[in-house]
Amino acid sequence: MLEELLREQAPQVLGALVRRYGDFDSCEDAVQEALLAASLQWPGEGVPANPRGWLITVASRRRIEVLRSEAARTRREETVASWSPPEPVPADDDSLTLLMLCCHPALTPQSQVALTLRAVGGLTTGEIARAFLVPEATIGQRISRAKAKLQGARFAMPPASEQPERLAAVLHVLYLIFNEGYTASSGDALHRVELSAEAIRLTRLLRAQLPSEGEVAGLLALMLLTDARRPARTTADGALVPLPEQDRTLWDANSIAEGTELITSTLRTAPVGAYQLQAAIAAVHDAAKNADDTDWREILMLYELLEATAPGPMVTLNRIVAVAMVHGAAAGLALLDDVDPALRDHHRLAAVRAHLFELSGDTAAAREAYEVAARLTQSVPERRYLQSQAANLGASAGPN
Repeated sequence: MLEELLREQAPQVLGALVRRYGDFDSCEDAVQEALLAASLQWPGEGVPANPRGWLITVASRRRIEVLRSEAARTRREETVASWSPPEPVPADDDSLTLLMLCCHPALTPQSQVALTLRAVGGLTTGEIARAFLVPEATIGQRISRAKAKLQGARFAMPPASEQPERLAAVLHVLYLIFNEGYTASSGDALHRVELSAEAIRLTRLLRAQLPSEGEVAGLLALMLLTDARRPARTTADGALVPLPEQDRTLWDANSIAEGTELITSTLRTAPVGAYQLQAAIAAVHDAAKNADDTDWREILMLYELLEATAPGPMVTLNRIVAVAMVHGAAAGLALLDDVDPALRDHHRLAAVRAHLFELSGDTAAAREAYEVAARLTQSVPERRYLQSQAANLGASAGPN
């Protein structure tokens, strides 16, 4: 597929140009124009024998044209050195270096996500804006500010002392992209498939370049095991289907098999990290033939390890759900009062409270909590589901 080919080539072409010219901003603009030219020409003329070389040549020429125009306006002769014909296409794949650069610590997380999707993922500004439901101008500004901050940054792998922190940022950005694609934070659709698919593609690329990094493998396994459930998460009209009620025959068996094998082998050979533990939890869920077969004791044990390894409010909340499934709803409810205040206004906390009240038999409290959760979420499918849960409890309770 042409679109997939162009997205695969985008980081390699940009890496080649930045390595040669050192100017991220002008090189990125030139690559975007080369990608546009390819999308217009290749369908009619056919894909060239060397797509990467074609894109590098066109992008290099476009950059030279822009510099010539600027030089003519400003009469600065020092730009002439940049007008030389393109050099032979390099064999190096600079995708990893480019990922590290796009996740530079000088950039905000929002800018890292936008720049990664544009420069490494090959998405247009409009595609990124539509995925995150923000104006195209907003994404454009984020990308422009990010490129401006990177002016002067050296296009090279960071020193060994900085690589673990930079890799952690790369993994976090890919994790954020996947999560937004798998469960959109707002809007009419539950999924933004283009984002989750792109996150998986980029993580595969990272895995190919860093095969011994356990957390890279863990993140890829987590994505595969989670995305495998996507076909069963909504009805034909887009309504949300919670995990216990999903038709598990619709789950992607190939993704589950790949993810399970990946996390199983990784846990045996690499130091255990947060993404590996999350993948192991996903694998336990995926292994159950139905909701009643879920091994909640193992999940609780894994969440306890995860909380010790990478504590956070959402990890704690998920551990409390596991506690309730193992020791009863009352045990879980007793722990909710001590949850991090940062989650007080998050719909997820209210939804968990509602679910546990429902399990405990307190219909009135469950209905009220579902209504609170519905008001807090920005996701239309989630809101409709939560409202339906509240309505169903109201109907089952009958008139007061």
